[in-house]
Amino acid sequence: MEIAEAAAETTTTMMTTTTVIVEKNNNHNNNEPTDAMTKLSKLFWHGGSVYDAWFSCASNQVAQVLLTLPYSFSQVGMVSGIVLQLLYGLMGSWTAYLITSLYLEYRLRKQTQKPHYFTNHVIQWFEVLEGLLGRRWRNVGLVFNCTFLLFGSVIQLIACASNIYYINEKIEKRTWTYIFGACCATTVFVPSFHNYRIWSFLGLAMTTYTAWYLAIASFLHGQVEGVKHSGPTKMVLYFTGATNILYTFGGHAVTVEIMDAMWKPEKFKGIYLMATVYVLTLTLPSAAAVYWAFGDLLLNHSNAFALLPKSTFRDLAVVLMLIHQFITFGFACTPLYFVWEKAIGMHKCKSLCKRAAARLPVVVPIWFLAIVFPFFGPINSAVGSLLVSFTVYIIPALAHMFTFKSPAARENAVEQPPKFVGRWVGTYTINVFVVVWVLVVGFGFGGWASMTNFIRQIDNFGLFAKCYQCPPPLPSQQHNFTVAPPPLHHHHH
Repeated sequence: MEIAEAAAETTTTMMTTTTVIVEKNNNHNNNEPTDAMTKLSKLFWHGGSVYDAWFSCASNQVAQVLLTLPYSFSQVGMVSGIVLQLLYGLMGSWTAYLITSLYLEYRLRKQTQKPHYFTNHVIQWFEVLEGLLGRRWRNVGLVFNCTFLLFGSVIQLIACASNIYYINEKIEKRTWTYIFGACCATTVFVPSFHNYRIWSFLGLAMTTYTAWYLAIASFLHGQVEGVKHSGPTKMVLYFTGATNILYTFGGHAVTVEIMDAMWKPEKFKGIYLMATVYVLTLTLPSAAAVYWAFGDLLLNHSNAFALLPKSTFRDLAVVLMLIHQFITFGFACTPLYFVWEKAIGMHKCKSLCKRAAARLPVVVPIWFLAIVFPFFGPINSAVGSLLVSFTVYIIPALAHMFTFKSPAARENAVEQPPKFVGRWVGTYTINVFVVVWVLVVGFGFGGWASMTNFIRQIDNFGLFAKCYQCPPPLPSQQHNFTVAPPPLHHHHH
């Protein structure tokens, strides 16, 4: 009798899931006018296919971090760099699978209770946590997710200023941050992840060019005279580099929003794995090639563009990365916009202009923090160890274990774990490994190392640094200062 009831319940669950997805497709299709302008808009603007999700995941994973990975390789060494990328790529894909399972579970339960609850509503990670595990989990998820997205957006602004400087050195990096902050504020006009179709495609194409430019240009340049590959030499440097690599595969802060924009969200887990595989084909060759060519010089140059000779190809790579960083800024900021809209009651407002105006206050603190902490490279490691470790790895693994801790919950789960991982026993084993590894290596050692390095940058360059890691002035510009302290209005001759 119990077996029959369980089978009936499972069948009902599967039918409800199908209904949810079909309903999602129908809702999407019913809103489509047929005029030519709308068809063009649909082609470039309205996306929800598996391809859109793949482009969004891949382009969101690898943007400016591509330029800091050679720096990480100089800290951890070639072998560790490759092994850690493969390890964190697999772990990131695993936790993306966990988040997919939790999202489908939450959506099914909520939509069974309130069929029209998600009309004009974007589901977010903290809502999934609240629906499955309660308010405390929601609060923890909200704090970590929002702080990570905030600093993820800050990093994009810092990266924009750092990159454009290699084309125009007459303007300081801090001034470039002001300029790009204003440019990135225009992302308030992008309604949701449905509307990133053309942008995510272009973003990935641009990053692909940049990655292969870095690899090919490094090989053509050859090794610098007396090149040394001494990494790893210090624990601080090793774990700083390791947490930057951990940060590379930490695009999960926008995972639920991308999944929710899909017509068939249950396919997301496979898409994320394929996106990670593609990202590895970009990050491994480029980081290894640049480190092979420049070795220990990268320890003082966190941006790979700094060491490659100026050329048309390099300038093109810089410009393409700038555009992609603008797109990635939008990816990181859009979930923050949703949280803010929900907080002030504007999320279901149909006026795009009103929503855009309401979103503007979110950009201001991001702009300010990018000017305060312009430490391109070290800030990635700090965010990786303190925020990504929990947001991407620890919280999803723990949430999955607690959601399905009872036999009834496991039996009626929408997503049953695959056989090749050992079903529920294997799933729990992997989850425990992820939690312990990231807690000790990522948060513990990584947090200590990255914060030590971060504080060192503040001591060396100061807050609000005008031009972080810019070449020092030539000695000829300084010789007047060696004789005596100049008067206040002294002019150089």
